[in-house]
Amino acid sequence: MSFPADFLWGAATAAYQVEGAWNEDGKAPSIWDEFVRIPGKTFEGTTGDIAADHYHRYKEDVQLMAEMGLKSYRFSISWPRVLPEGDGAVNEQGIEFYSNLINELLTNDIIPFVTLYHWDLPQALQDEFGGWESRQCIDAFETFARLCFERFGDRVHHWITFNEPIIFQTFGYATEAHPPAKRDPFLLYQVSHYVNLAHARAVLAYREMGNKGEIGLTHVSQPCYAYTNSDEDKEATWWAESFGFHWYYDPILKGEYPAEYRKAIEAQYGKLDITDDDLSLLKSARSDFIGINYYQPARIAANNQQAERTADRESNTSAAGTPSFCGRYRTVLDTDQFEYTRWNWEICPDALHDAMKRIHARYGDIPIYITENGLGDEDLVVNDEILDEPRIDYIRRHLFACQQAIEEGIKLKGYYAWSWIDLLSWLNGYKKQYGFVYVDRDNKLKRIKKQSYL
Repeated sequence: MSFPADFLWGAATAAYQVEGAWNEDGKAPSIWDEFVRIPGKTFEGTTGDIAADHYHRYKEDVQLMAEMGLKSYRFSISWPRVLPEGDGAVNEQGIEFYSNLINELLTNDIIPFVTLYHWDLPQALQDEFGGWESRQCIDAFETFARLCFERFGDRVHHWITFNEPIIFQTFGYATEAHPPAKRDPFLLYQVSHYVNLAHARAVLAYREMGNKGEIGLTHVSQPCYAYTNSDEDKEATWWAESFGFHWYYDPILKGEYPAEYRKAIEAQYGKLDITDDDLSLLKSARSDFIGINYYQPARIAANNQQAERTADRESNTSAAGTPSFCGRYRTVLDTDQFEYTRWNWEICPDALHDAMKRIHARYGDIPIYITENGLGDEDLVVNDEILDEPRIDYIRRHLFACQQAIEEGIKLKGYYAWSWIDLLSWLNGYKKQYGFVYVDRDNKLKRIKKQSYL
């Protein structure tokens, strides 16, 4: 395989999943720090209190990245670590940690790629005005973004405003599976709009401040395919694609919402607070790139069984065979036709290629980064060696899809494996492993290089 010389090869993590030090050096709680303490919400009650202890071991981790030959590292900044109250006094110890991490990366010729929001909203903002349910959160996010651009923008030239809005919004406001654990689809759609406005404000602030670099947003990419050729499954697929693709990508890349779908959801849930000024703002803040997190496609069927989405952990792992929150469609698990991971996520590199083609067809020549792609597994341990050949095979097959897209003229600029190191996999705790580096939780969090690292 061959890729452009300036192609960014990297791996990714997120603050809550990897850092630990949840209440050290001035950091305040995030909504995840509170949520994981609700009994039954995570596998075996696991938390990110310690996680992979990256906060204390970042130098060791960066040395491992350098030894592996990593060209770039994508990580997120914990909002409550640098602004404990969300938009008040700055916690200089938090700033120092990220500044030191960035310097360590650059010393080792590793390009930092920074995500501002990977789901860990300051609990203070949730308590004060309901977090993303309020327009006040847009102002607070701009304050946070400007702080990061001011303190780190001289060294960081690649920025992502939000990671996977569809996940924290669907699970947080429609299925109760993520914080703030609500079940109100109207809020899901309203919050999605406020988050889009926060993204736009951050993009404009970045440019107004004269930063030299690029800024965009990362969405889930999950191409939808009708399970059969029936009219019912085709209609169900329209609903799934309109929600998962058009509702999320259109505002960021076109500055508008899909009209037919918006009309349908407002008829069902109520009129959304979307003003003409809001739409003008979205139009004025086109992203420099789009990041996509690709793991699996979705085989869509009509929800004729009238199955309902429950709030329990096992029903909210994005596995195939799950009804939608709105009840109009369901994903299909078909092990006779398709290949799956242990967590029933379909393995389909061709759909990654198709996802990029769909983005190109709908939005033009927008540069793309694959900001997450990887295999969640329970890795085989033999004589103290971590044998993760399935991960090697998974990544290799998906890189062939990337190469094909580039050959067809798609502006794919980088690939970030998820994840750099085994970390807290949200609801799945530490059971589901993604990393190139194993963390021995029974031996002082010792780092062990996996077969995929080597």
